[in-house]
Amino acid sequence: MTDPRSVVLVSGLSGAGKSSILRILEDLGHEAVDNPPLATIDGIIQRSTGPLAIGVDVRTTGFDTASLLGTLAMLRTDLSLRPELVFAVAEEAVLLRRYSATRRRHPMARGGAVADGIAAEIALTAPLRSDADWVLDTSELPPPELRRLVEARFGAGSEEDGQGLTLSLTSFAFPAGLPRESDMVFDARFLRNPFYDTRLSSMTGLDDAVVSYVMTDPDYQVFLDKIHGLLRLVLPRFVTEGKKYATVAVGCSGGRHRSVALVEALARLLRGDPARGSWDANEQPVRDEALRHVRSPIIVRHRELARPGTTS
Repeated sequence: MTDPRSVVLVSGLSGAGKSSILRILEDLGHEAVDNPPLATIDGIIQRSTGPLAIGVDVRTTGFDTASLLGTLAMLRTDLSLRPELVFAVAEEAVLLRRYSATRRRHPMARGGAVADGIAAEIALTAPLRSDADWVLDTSELPPPELRRLVEARFGAGSEEDGQGLTLSLTSFAFPAGLPRESDMVFDARFLRNPFYDTRLSSMTGLDDAVVSYVMTDPDYQVFLDKIHGLLRLVLPRFVTEGKKYATVAVGCSGGRHRSVALVEALARLLRGDPARGSWDANEQPVRDEALRHVRSPIIVRHRELARPGTTS
């Protein structure tokens, strides 16, 4: 039986990175078509023979959210296709900053303020975001991180198991806001904080000394085991329900110590490798039988470590 053909509809807020996502998909072997008239999408899909990525946004001729969702629903009934809607978002302040830097006009500003155009676009495209298979927040994503996320979902090996789930583990700081893409969030702020130890404050949860300090908290191992156990219960159900991507976030006060150490430890447990390893050891296979449908590698991201100057 021939594997279903990948058809990725890429939409999102203007300035949130839709074009960058399309370019990455093209590099991964998808034929990329940006902003064809909405009425032609079905014909483009029928004429193509390989993986396809189609960009659709408010600039698209005939753009209408109901029509696009209707097209997507029709594609989902075709067993020869594996359609997905990727919706790129970013915080409003970030979008404003990007438009200010590029001096481009927002497509929905209509001669008015960029902020008004952004607000109008958010309201117009809300149904697409709600129905998207993957909402990708690019607010704090440098280009290499964006590429890594897209490659993990759509690159080589992503099609080997149609029931597979791409899992992302993220550490973050609560004062900087929750990661918008999170499906599950855990709060590590009750654990003892290495920031108040002068020897450790400038280090991160990637350093052995910090890890050892956090592990001495009597509730550390209990908390880690509880999270691990919950994920072993929930993630297989995500797969059963057809969910293709899940993000689990662990936060603390500054996102540099406790949450980083916990995310690293959790990644090792989910890979079936309890030994402490390096941050970039993302190629180890998942060996936990309960999580056999979680694709490897598991994506590990430490949001605040990508932003120099953040304190814990």
